[in-house]
Amino acid sequence: MAVALSPASSARLRPQSAARFISFLNNITTGRNVLTGFRTLTNKAPTFPPFLHCYPGVRHLRRDSPAFNRRCFSSAIVGAISSEEAVEKAKKEFLEKPDVGTGQKVREFRKRLRIADIKGGPDEGLDRVGQTLVVKGWVRTLRVQRSITFMEVNDGSCLSNMQCVINSDAEGYDQVESGSISTGASVWVEGAIVESQGSGQKVELRVTKVITVGKSDPSFPIQKKRISREFLRTKAHLRPRTNTFGAVSRVRNALAYATHKFFQENGFVWISSPIVTASDCEGAGEQFCVTTLIPSSRDASDSLVDTIPKTDDGLIDWSQDFFGKPAFLTVSGQLNAETYASALCDVYTFGPTFRAENSNTSRHLAEFWMIEPELAFADLSDDMACATAYLKYVVKWGCDLQSEHERYVTEEAFAGCPVIITDYPKEIKAFYMRLNDDGSTVAAMDVLVPRVGELIGGSQREERLEYLEDRLDELKLNKETYWWYLDLRRFGSVDQCQMAKEDQTLFHATILKPFSSCRFWFGLRKTCAVCHWNREHKGCNTFPTDTRLSRILMPILT
Repeated sequence: MAVALSPASSARLRPQSAARFISFLNNITTGRNVLTGFRTLTNKAPTFPPFLHCYPGVRHLRRDSPAFNRRCFSSAIVGAISSEEAVEKAKKEFLEKPDVGTGQKVREFRKRLRIADIKGGPDEGLDRVGQTLVVKGWVRTLRVQRSITFMEVNDGSCLSNMQCVINSDAEGYDQVESGSISTGASVWVEGAIVESQGSGQKVELRVTKVITVGKSDPSFPIQKKRISREFLRTKAHLRPRTNTFGAVSRVRNALAYATHKFFQENGFVWISSPIVTASDCEGAGEQFCVTTLIPSSRDASDSLVDTIPKTDDGLIDWSQDFFGKPAFLTVSGQLNAETYASALCDVYTFGPTFRAENSNTSRHLAEFWMIEPELAFADLSDDMACATAYLKYVVKWGCDLQSEHERYVTEEAFAGCPVIITDYPKEIKAFYMRLNDDGSTVAAMDVLVPRVGELIGGSQREERLEYLEDRLDELKLNKETYWWYLDLRRFGSVDQCQMAKEDQTLFHATILKPFSSCRFWFGLRKTCAVCHWNREHKGCNTFPTDTRLSRILMPILT
């Protein structure tokens, strides 16, 4: 009877200090356990997890029992022991572990504290100042100075590294001096979170202890310098450690999670469609063939065409193939999804598909994952509604735009044209902005121009007293402080808008309806919103006098 033994404590290996547990044979004739290799570390009999003792009568099996003399294997933990000192250390650590006997439970699994947990909050780690933490990850950069070393560690949880400051009095600093710690090495670092004195991060780790978990050879190819995608293709096993591929993996993980969450919340059933199929769903015939008629990969390069079996007519004899007929990698799971939708109503597939299109563009992949929902009792309108709802669900809603995003919109997405973005999420805007009818956005706008980003910001004020009071409550703002602002809504409120440019030398105007309305497209329209100037703007007081803004707006207006 095979029994899987889970370790009573953490199965993580410490360097040079792992023990080897070998299988044991339940010796029926002698009534004792025969242990192999275990007594090289201890003379004590091993203590096994409680579920091993949950088989009554295991020592009293009859010789005619099917389970007689079968091996019971424990889970093997294999490590290299390089010296007598390491053996003694391993023995000491093993014996010092708490004895786990019958009735004891395996320790509770806990989520590991990651760098994203430390630096991902609104304070970017400042709320953890003074805490002693342990960070485990890989060294990205290492700057050794006379008495202090700056080491950046990344654990893959986020793009940001944890800057670790190591003084010469830190335990394990000799590993830095000896060169054991280098770029690419895996490390275990303990220290206190302190406010960073440098730029680029708000907190850093003041190290008290550092341990090299795994050394890195000096030939490690992923260095701080910029690396081309073409080069990373030759180092596919290491490219997940780069910022680009790490970010792609985390984005894909978030989208995959959101995809499953959306369909599960809407009553869909996930099905796993076959990868190997005989049908061509798309009808294009661009499929990868799966066959056993060609020799295995070990000798395929030396195989002859004549080795493929043929019929008397000279055609391939598919009857000798594994499947007995031509088979291919699937190009879509939707046909299989129909069979389940006919029984389960709403289903979806989410798995790998393959296309043998010989095209070297970014939109053609040989292998990719495809999401294919199948709705029963639905028409095209339902299909469009589902697609729209899904796209809205998976967008990372509520995140503000950074300067690089704004420049991308104007310079790339709209090919150098100015753009106005309206209706921002209410969570990232001020309480006084008017709430839209959807309840999640506010009547706000930003004027974006190429090479600058945001030029002008504006919004329509919330003129409804009850809505304004609700927003103050949502944001936990003291309404007594804004008594005068609320009075403006009690006594003759009007529709009101505002726009501003964050520069002391530029204009800051409050515009009342119907003077020019809340949608003040100034700077984008070919005509002035006030004097209706078309080409030559003269004598109008609304045009800014600052020469810097004029240089930006003049090309836009003309």
